[in-house]
Amino acid sequence: MIAAQATAKYVRTSAQKAGLVLELIRGRDVNHALSTLRFSPKRVARDIEKVLRSAIANAQQKPGFSGDIERLFVTACFAGQGPSQKRIRPAPMGRAFRVVKRTAHLTGELAERAEKVGSPAGPATRGRAGKAAEAVAAAPAKRTRTATAAGGTTSAAQK
Repeated sequence: MIAAQATAKYVRTSAQKAGLVLELIRGRDVNHALSTLRFSPKRVARDIEKVLRSAIANAQQKPGFSGDIERLFVTACFAGQGPSQKRIRPAPMGRAFRVVKRTAHLTGELAERAEKVGSPAGPATRGRAGKAAEAVAAAPAKRTRTATAAGGTTSAAQK
């Protein structure tokens, strides 16, 4: 299993703001993560997209990579706090307010999914819709009453 990572240091945003966007892509496959970042309104999403593309390029350079980018997924992504720039802003009556310009270190880690062995429609790959259909099939049939021509009612179990 191939694993790769990329880091962008001193990105001019706070780690908290970057973390909100990173939560959107954690655990997703790379194509879905890239499209999510492309349409995100947050400014930091562009920087995260660069980190993700760099991690993909790093994975492609590793020996033993299968060459299939579709199998890569985001295993971990996080934002660490970088150094802060302290500035002074003039305030009324001779005072001064401190302005803290924060930076962050963005890290993205990718890994390659193992190939699945077995049938593609197995219970592990079926998803929520398959599990719901499986539960309906396993449930006993409900008794419903229907009207007969003679005016009486019969249940579905009697038919």
